[in-house]
Amino acid sequence: MRKANIKRMTKETTIEVLLNLDEQFPSEIDTGIGFFDHMLTLFAKHGRFGLKVKAVGDLDVDCHHTVEDTGIVIGECFKQALGDKAQIERYGNAIVPMDETLAQVTIDLSGRSYLVFNADLENQRLGNFETEIVEDFFQAVAFSAEMNLHANVIYGRNTHHKIEALFKAWARAMRQAVEINPEIKGVNSTKGVI
Repeated sequence: MRKANIKRMTKETTIEVLLNLDEQFPSEIDTGIGFFDHMLTLFAKHGRFGLKVKAVGDLDVDCHHTVEDTGIVIGECFKQALGDKAQIERYGNAIVPMDETLAQVTIDLSGRSYLVFNADLENQRLGNFETEIVEDFFQAVAFSAEMNLHANVIYGRNTHHKIEALFKAWARAMRQAVEINPEIKGVNSTKGVI
């Protein structure tokens, strides 16, 4: 079973994540940031991942450390759960509508870290969630998971819809990328390693 359970403690945050790539169970998400909890819950649902997240951070400062550090740990969990990446599809792509918004996320579990992020998030705050942190979250995930992640809002008006469409597209792209394909011998690379 491909799963990981990682706890990371700093002077700013304590983050624990349990990720199961092959068994979906009701997600348990508690970061102290309502909008972020909503995004991670729908990520687990639309990616069909088992996900538990418990994050305690310095929310009296702002939510940046909690969101970014959660991204680091989620990325580390994907990297650990994927192991040697034998027989995984490696690539994933999803385009997701959310009312007036259309978002696309494309993944390569390449072993190389890179983020391309194109989204105009005009509303700076949704509840106690600062929307500029969305890019920092995806960068943390991409770099700790060692993957290429291209996240693009193609068009839209509502900031909530834009971010939600990105998280749903990320979920669906990740599900494609981590799928096991028995026709792939070893890893999906001519190098023989990812």
